[in-house]
Amino acid sequence: MQAIMADLEQERLEAMSDNVKISALELENVKRIKAIQLVPTENGLTVIGGRNAQGKSSVLDAIAWALGGNRMKPQAPNRDGAESPASIHVELSNGLIVERKGKNAALKVTDSRGLKGGQALLDEFVGQLALDLPRFMVASDKERADYLLGILGVSDDLNRIDGEIQQAYDERRWLGQDANRKAKAAEDMEFYADAPAETVSISELSAQLQRAMAFNSENAAARDKVNRMYDELMRSQREIEELTARLDTLTAQHNEHIVTYNAELQRVQGLTDVDTEHIEKAISEAEDINAKVRANKRKADAQRDAEQLAESRDALTKKLDALRAEKVALLDNAGMPLAGMSVDGGVLSYNGHVWSDMSGAEQLRVATAIVRATKPECGFVLVDKLEQFDTQQLAEFAAWCESEGLQVIGTRVATDDSCTVIIEDGSIVGQEVSQ
Repeated sequence: MQAIMADLEQERLEAMSDNVKISALELENVKRIKAIQLVPTENGLTVIGGRNAQGKSSVLDAIAWALGGNRMKPQAPNRDGAESPASIHVELSNGLIVERKGKNAALKVTDSRGLKGGQALLDEFVGQLALDLPRFMVASDKERADYLLGILGVSDDLNRIDGEIQQAYDERRWLGQDANRKAKAAEDMEFYADAPAETVSISELSAQLQRAMAFNSENAAARDKVNRMYDELMRSQREIEELTARLDTLTAQHNEHIVTYNAELQRVQGLTDVDTEHIEKAISEAEDINAKVRANKRKADAQRDAEQLAESRDALTKKLDALRAEKVALLDNAGMPLAGMSVDGGVLSYNGHVWSDMSGAEQLRVATAIVRATKPECGFVLVDKLEQFDTQQLAEFAAWCESEGLQVIGTRVATDDSCTVIIEDGSIVGQEVSQ
């Protein structure tokens, strides 16, 4: 039996929470209201018009108090000078009747079968933001974006993508700055077009010089030998002249020396010295050449670093584009409550405008769409200050509400035909309500 009762109660709760709207309301002595009866438009816009301080906002405050609980109770709920306390009677489309009346304005909730409920039952299907739209309107950019992302269920993925975008953006910016610095530094470096690609080996040139000097030293030794032989020949000649007695012997020696001398002379005359001047000059110029080569290498290295950094920057640009595309796809597939709505960098935007750049009419449209999506089972929203819409925008807003199956009860400082009813001095113009 208990299981059957529990099932019936669950069915009752589910039926009561299906896109609930306000079917009718009666108010008496609430704030500026004397007595009114109102049947709001089921789908679309009900505009409560009138001049300032006539009781328009009091209607919304009464509904919010009735359905939202004592946390929504006005600071001074009873009309000044009224003989009886505030009385509220609200009929909902799910069959519930909500009343507040008497000295304590206690809440009474009953359904069509006479079963009773309380605030917890109302909270099942009444959205708090639908009763208190200003709370959304004055929220921070982050809070508004969080409302929307919470509805869409993409907060974690979007935060991840935004974090990766910021990281890639910062890294790309750093690489771009470093690439520019490297390129500028490379541009300012000296470059010598006449320098070879590689440095000159001073040690190799020194070795060449040593070999050349050793070779020339051998040639000098050969020349010295010839000179010494020449001196010996001269001495022999003098000995021949001085020692005639020894002529035969000395003549033989002399002839031998002549033969040897001629042979050595002929060999020496064929010797050619290595020119060391160009080697010595190359050694003296090598350090200058090497300095130019090193300068050219530094410039080439800087240019290569700049190009590599630029390539990394370009790769990050592609990564950013891919992440942004992923973000767009994520939000597109999430099903925004309103076309043109997005979240970028944790900030809510509409048609490319952040909240502070939106018109008052755009802000109301965005807020209404998000509040509706926050609790879909709540089929109504209370909207104050509809005078922010011009007549064309108001008509477009009403058509959008109707197309969404949304009931909006709003106020407007106006007394023209844009208003559903007009309140004057706490009563609806032309309406007679027995008290």
